[in-house]
Amino acid sequence: MRIKRTTPLNRTVTRRGRAVAVAAGLVAVAALTVPSAQADSTATFSAGRIAAASDAVLKADVAGTAWNVDPQTGALVVTADRTVSQAEIERIKRTAGANAGALRIERTSGKLSKLLSGGDAIHAPGWRCSLGFNVRSGSTYYFLTAGHCTDGNPPWYTSSSQTTRIGPTVGSSFPTNDYGLVRYDNASVPHDGTVGNVDITGAADATVGMAVTRRGSTTGIHSGSVTGLNATVNYGNGDIVYGMIKTNVCAEPGDSGGPLYSGTKAIGLTSGGSGNCSSGGTTYFQPVTKALSAYGVSVY
Repeated sequence: MRIKRTTPLNRTVTRRGRAVAVAAGLVAVAALTVPSAQADSTATFSAGRIAAASDAVLKADVAGTAWNVDPQTGALVVTADRTVSQAEIERIKRTAGANAGALRIERTSGKLSKLLSGGDAIHAPGWRCSLGFNVRSGSTYYFLTAGHCTDGNPPWYTSSSQTTRIGPTVGSSFPTNDYGLVRYDNASVPHDGTVGNVDITGAADATVGMAVTRRGSTTGIHSGSVTGLNATVNYGNGDIVYGMIKTNVCAEPGDSGGPLYSGTKAIGLTSGGSGNCSSGGTTYFQPVTKALSAYGVSVY
C-alpha cells in the first residue's frame, strides 16, 4: 500500500496516491466541526440499530469520513471533511436506510489525512515521522510509532541525511490498526523512557473527557481532551482504521506516530485528522495499549 508522505522540507512523494504527513512524534491534524444534519433528537437508539448504522457507513465507503458513538446522546456521529460531497453524504444516508435517523452528520473544514512526519523526528528513506514511545521486552529496546509510517518495513535514521541509523522496522500493522515497532540496533542512540521532560511510567486506556497532551516533531506540544472512543476512520483507497481515540487536540503533517499521554501515562499514537494548529481540528489516535499487547512490550 502506498501513501503520500511529506518530508521535513515539505517536498512530497506519492505512494499509491495517498495523502500522508510524516513527522517524528506523529501528531494528527485537528479541525473545526460544524453540524450539518442532526440525528432524531426524540429517539433512543438500541445497540443493534447503532451497529447497523455503523455497518452502513462502512459499506458506503466514503473517503474523508470518520464515525463514533456520541457518549452523551447515543447517536452515531459521522464527521465528513471538506472533500466529501453532498451527494456522498446522501449516499451514506441512503445506505443506512431505516437507520439514517441514528446518524448525526458533522462537517470539518480540513481534510482528513494520515500525518506522517514521544515527539522527536525519525526518518525513513523518503519521509519523516514522529517517535511515539520507547518500549522494551527484556533487554531489547524498541520504539512505537504509527503503522502508516512503518508500512513497507523501512530502516530508520535520526536525520534525513541517514548518517546515523537507529534500526529496522520489526513490526507493522496498517490499515485496520495503525501501529508499528522499530528496534534500536545502535547503542549510541539514546532511548530513555520520557516524552520531552515527562517521565512515562505506564500505559492506560483513554476515557471520554480525559485531559491529554500530544507531542510531535512538526508542531511540538499541544493539549486538549478525549471526545470519543472506538472511532472508525476512512482515509480512502481501502485505508480504514478501527477503534481510534477521537480528540480535539490539533496536529499537522509530520506529527504522525507521535505520543498522546495523560500525566505520566501513555495513551495513544497519532494516526491522522483534519485541521491545523492555527484554527484547530480533530485528531485520531491509535490506543497504545493495543500496540503494547500485540508486540509484548512495555513502556519504561
